[in-house]
Amino acid sequence: MNINLKGRSFLTLRDFTPEEINYLLDLAFKLKDKKRTGIIGSSLKGKNIVLLFEKTSTRTRCAFETACYDEGGNVTFLSNSQMGKKESLEDTAKVLGRFYDGIEFRGYSQKMVEDLSLYSGVPVWNGLTDLYHPTQALADVMTLKENTDKPLNECKLVYVGDGRNNVANSLMVISAKMGMSFTIIAPKELHTDNELLNDMKKIAGETGARITVSDELSEVKDADCIYTDVWVSMGEEDKFKERIELLHDYQVNMELVKMAENDNLIFLHCLPAFHDLNTTVGVEVYEKYGLKEMEVTDEVFRAPFSKVFDQAENRLHTIKAVMVATIGN
Repeated sequence: MNINLKGRSFLTLRDFTPEEINYLLDLAFKLKDKKRTGIIGSSLKGKNIVLLFEKTSTRTRCAFETACYDEGGNVTFLSNSQMGKKESLEDTAKVLGRFYDGIEFRGYSQKMVEDLSLYSGVPVWNGLTDLYHPTQALADVMTLKENTDKPLNECKLVYVGDGRNNVANSLMVISAKMGMSFTIIAPKELHTDNELLNDMKKIAGETGARITVSDELSEVKDADCIYTDVWVSMGEEDKFKERIELLHDYQVNMELVKMAENDNLIFLHCLPAFHDLNTTVGVEVYEKYGLKEMEVTDEVFRAPFSKVFDQAENRLHTIKAVMVATIGN
């Protein structure tokens, strides 16, 4: 099948077919090989992109900038625009669409990234919103493919923790699309949105995926990958006490890993991770609540089966694939 994504925005993986997602993954692998062999690219030569950030970032900003430079493009990082202050989002989007070939947005509102796409007239890429994190999910599945001999439709991905955050949502979407087995293990108070769950179960009926949401840790059995994320997302910093009480028993530790009964299991985390006391937030939580580790223990995080830094690198290659596919020469 001939896949052409030119001119498309990348707002949520719900907008893409399994064939299109596979195309992006295949392209990411090719671009990774190209970078590893030192080949300088030109797919984005003459292209200009702008990065709009409401939320702070390490991997997303660095991945977009490096990916663009690797392929000969130019980047503007814009963190002090008048959008929504002295100028409406619609007007800003129309201006940026005249200047740039593509726009990345990382912030709170999914509607904002959708409106940027609606009004700008150029591809817009979702670098994270409160609802979805699609570039992360692409990198996650790429990392899973690199570390298992199984086809994706035979893999079981288990997400443990806050089951209704943007990462969990996007993992559910990509799992449903790719025919994977996907399980969220979370306390009932943090289960995923029923509308999203029902929609993904419908897609799963077509692709052969298996979608499970549970509060039972025993559902980790036979996992090929255990995945977790921080217990408190950006913008929810006042909820640490509440989340620690809810999620204390859902920490990814060696006991949980052993419950999977899979010697070939891998561990993934989208980062940053609170696995030690080497962060100011980690120290503050320890002083207030006595926890030296939160969502994952240091033992698991540093274990040989932890592929978190391969996963972080793959943000670069999958983001590059999205840009090349949608605005590349």
